Amino acid sequence: MLGIGKPKNRRKQERKPLLRLPALDWRRLGVSLVSVAGMVAAALAVTWALDQPIETVAVEGRFQRVQAVDVEQAVKDRVHGAGLVTVSLESVRRAIRQLPWVDNATVQRAWPRGLRVVVTEQTAAARWGTNGLLNSRGELFVSESRHIPGELPKLSGPPGTENQVAQRYLAIQGRLVEAGMRIAALRLDARGAWEIDLDNGVMVRLGRRQIDERFERFIAAALKLVAQRSGDISYVDMRYTNGFAVGWKGANPRVAASRWLYENAAGGALVTGEIWDDTIPYPLPGYDAAKYPTAATFPYDTDSIEKVRTLIYGRGGQDPSPGLNRANYVAI
Repeated sequence: MLGIGKPKNRRKQERKPLLRLPALDWRRLGVSLVSVAGMVAAALAVTWALDQPIETVAVEGRFQRVQAVDVEQAVKDRVHGAGLVTVSLESVRRAIRQLPWVDNATVQRAWPRGLRVVVTEQTAAARWGTNGLLNSRGELFVSESRHIPGELPKLSGPPGTENQVAQRYLAIQGRLVEAGMRIAALRLDARGAWEIDLDNGVMVRLGRRQIDERFERFIAAALKLVAQRSGDISYVDMRYTNGFAVGWKGANPRVAASRWLYENAAGGALVTGEIWDDTIPYPLPGYDAAKYPTAATFPYDTDSIEKVRTLIYGRGGQDPSPGLNRANYVAI
């Protein structure tokens, strides 16, 4: 008999292990699900119980321009029937800040059925243009105000320069207040030039460059004159490298300049003037013009290096004349 044997090269088939799921404690899982559902239901119940309709709005603040009734109406328009829990406090705050003259607002829940609103009103620091108002941060918060406080200074400049002009005003106003003056108006023109109108009627021209340096020179050199003679001065022009010019009003400017020299310059101070002009100080009643030596300068000669040298150092020879380097005051 022929026997049928197993093939020698037949590989033994390996059995793959079966994947077994972990045993679940269905009882514990059910208890957990019930607990979670209970907590969710409790939270919903609490929310439903607390989310009562908003019935009262308490408005607080020190008001001069803002009306409490307008704030209440803005809150009611934003709430739209929302409950005390579901209402968006930030949305309500934004709506209040849109009201004219409102600077800031805080909104809080007042249990069980109310909101507490605290409003901070804008403070007008300056007038902008014709009818606009700026706050102390230089922000234009009213562009067309029906009421402009008369005591506010008037600031003006090209569109978009409100903050720049306001910051300049804040920087220099304190210095002038210390000297007993205030700014009535501050202007920045389209070319970038600055002008100040003081409350005593004097205008100060600062120009377009070196504004801080020129203002400091005004404080150091011209402020005393302006304080003493504000009724006689139309403007002070600080657009000079090492000095300033004064525009006098009313009387002859040379008479006014002469009187100022008598009252402020020490005897012996040298005053130079142009060759074609009358020298100052003029002889005035009660003053001694002989106390002040004078000298003529020659600015109308042909332009040359020699002309510049003569202006600075003076002329020698038979008719000597001192130059600007020795002058205490220059009349032009």
